[in-house]
Amino acid sequence: MRCVIQRVKKASVCVEGNIVSSVEKGLLVLLAVASDDTENDAVKTAKKISDLRIFSNKEGKFDHSVKEINGEILLVSQFTLYGDASKGRRPDFSYAADHGKANMLYEKTKEELIKEGLKVKTGVFAAEMEVNLINDGPVTVIYDTK
Repeated sequence: MRCVIQRVKKASVCVEGNIVSSVEKGLLVLLAVASDDTENDAVKTAKKISDLRIFSNKEGKFDHSVKEINGEILLVSQFTLYGDASKGRRPDFSYAADHGKANMLYEKTKEELIKEGLKVKTGVFAAEMEVNLINDGPVTVIYDTK
């Protein structure tokens, strides 16, 4: 699994002009599932997201996780994170998981985040979405289970 984790002041997802999910202070997580990912990758990814210390303490040092600040998570599926643009002019998405597997592991990641005690909202799997955010910092981290 690969994800882009962004610390946000707020974020939302719109589908066909309608807001379907929104969060206040927390994380926007863009998540992609690879063809060889397993449920173990979903568990590992959720744990990383939950425990990642990218919120500042009073001295400005990264010291708190989203769980510790009682933040929210907006989890958005984004298979294009597995787009390989190293050759040609069009990205190759052959390493991304098929629709069924990707949806199953996306849902598993969401379930694991909830088990961690987090407030999780989502985009709409496989929909054309508009993602709006106010990045806090900006702080953006890339995580890959491989």
